[in-house]
Amino acid sequence: MTAKPRIVLSSDHSAIELRQAIAAHITERGWEAVDIGPMTPESTHYPEHGKAAAQRVVSGDCQLGIILCGTGQGIMMAANKVPGIRCGVCMDTFSARMIRQHNDANILSIGARVVGEGLALDIVDAYLDAEFEGGRHATRVAMIED
Repeated sequence: MTAKPRIVLSSDHSAIELRQAIAAHITERGWEAVDIGPMTPESTHYPEHGKAAAQRVVSGDCQLGIILCGTGQGIMMAANKVPGIRCGVCMDTFSARMIRQHNDANILSIGARVVGEGLALDIVDAYLDAEFEGGRHATRVAMIED
């Protein structure tokens, strides 16, 4: 049996509770959650948190990431500025599966003000359970990387 990858989690102040629920959920599933905060509700800047999580993934410290902000959009944009990151915002399980299967996404972004906890956990499960299909998709991912 192969070891489960380390998954970095980060958010801005708007998504602390959902991030912590996701961290507990993935830990229960046997994955290693690396929660890099923030831990207090003072206003923070999502670009800093998106970048910090993305750097953990590209460095190899963590193999995957889950990031959150109010809509999931801003933190996703910040993460995608880091070379080597392929991050998508998902508000449904189909999209979460597809960003892994077709885009080899290494970070999932969720909007804490858009989806509730139950759906968010289902989205996380769909993302983590999917695997990159390669083939024609590998050509397209290489084009993104270029």
